[in-house]
Amino acid sequence: MKQPFPFSAIVGQEEMKLSMILTAIDPSIGGVLVFGDRGTGKSTAVRALAALLPQITKISGCPVNSEKVEDVPDWAKLETKKSSLAPTPVVDLPLGVTEDRVTGALDIEKALSQGEKAFQPGLLAKANRGYLYIDEVNLLEDHIVDLLLDVAQSGENVVEREGLSIRHPARFVLVGSGNPEEGELRPQLLDRFGLSVDVASPKTVAERVDVIKRRDAFETDYEAFMVRWKAEDALVRGQIETARGAIKTLKTTDAALTDIAELCLKLGADGLRGELTLLKAARAFAAYREDTAIGRDHIRAVAPMALRHRLRRDPLDDAGSGVRVTRVVEDVLG
Repeated sequence: MKQPFPFSAIVGQEEMKLSMILTAIDPSIGGVLVFGDRGTGKSTAVRALAALLPQITKISGCPVNSEKVEDVPDWAKLETKKSSLAPTPVVDLPLGVTEDRVTGALDIEKALSQGEKAFQPGLLAKANRGYLYIDEVNLLEDHIVDLLLDVAQSGENVVEREGLSIRHPARFVLVGSGNPEEGELRPQLLDRFGLSVDVASPKTVAERVDVIKRRDAFETDYEAFMVRWKAEDALVRGQIETARGAIKTLKTTDAALTDIAELCLKLGADGLRGELTLLKAARAFAAYREDTAIGRDHIRAVAPMALRHRLRRDPLDDAGSGVRVTRVVEDVLG
């Protein structure tokens, strides 16, 4: 089975790649929303991320990827309690998916053949401790959006129907991609994404040539291409693992918190989710850079992706939200 296109081999799209790396370092940042034209590498980046991420320790056969035996749900009925390493789960949530498929439901096959009332886990179970990816997220049906909002808020999936009463952890990083021309995202779901990035097609001939060369090499000389980029991906994976450990001891000064609060206040961001996300993203970026404290450079680098989707529309300002954030960052941080 072929591995996905290597993460490090993606040409350009540095903000998109950085946003995914930051959520890998600190999943509590809350996921990534990637908006852009078709063919700009959105889906490729998500699938490449799956191969890049460090493995997780899980109880073998556990349907919700439990790390410890005591966390395995009673309904799982595992025969073994041994742990093993497994790839970080990255689960696709397709458009048109039914609620049963998302949350899980009664196992009809067992009910008919064995007369046993058993639970068939859904996509939320598979995505626990990993990533849930939604392509064309802006076209997702409203009732599925509401369901995801509830689970994202609680970190738990609850199924109460067909005589079943099931609960299991469902903590995942939500990654959504879409084309803004095909419709806007509901504000409630938009606010659930920690980071938001806009991607576009390469603007220079040199970049476009690089894209063509690498994609062609991936398709025509797969083995050599994967060997070529294996070391680059391993380097990024090592940096993520190191940053995960370093983030716990990283210093946050009152000056940094003041800068973050002032930025959000001047931008008119609703609530305090913007400040908290910006703090977490800046901290993850500082850890990734192997710095020991959050500074203005870290805040400046991640502010657009943490705040651009939290701004109120200003009918008197034609500038895009990213430009507005950059303007205020320059005003506050210099």
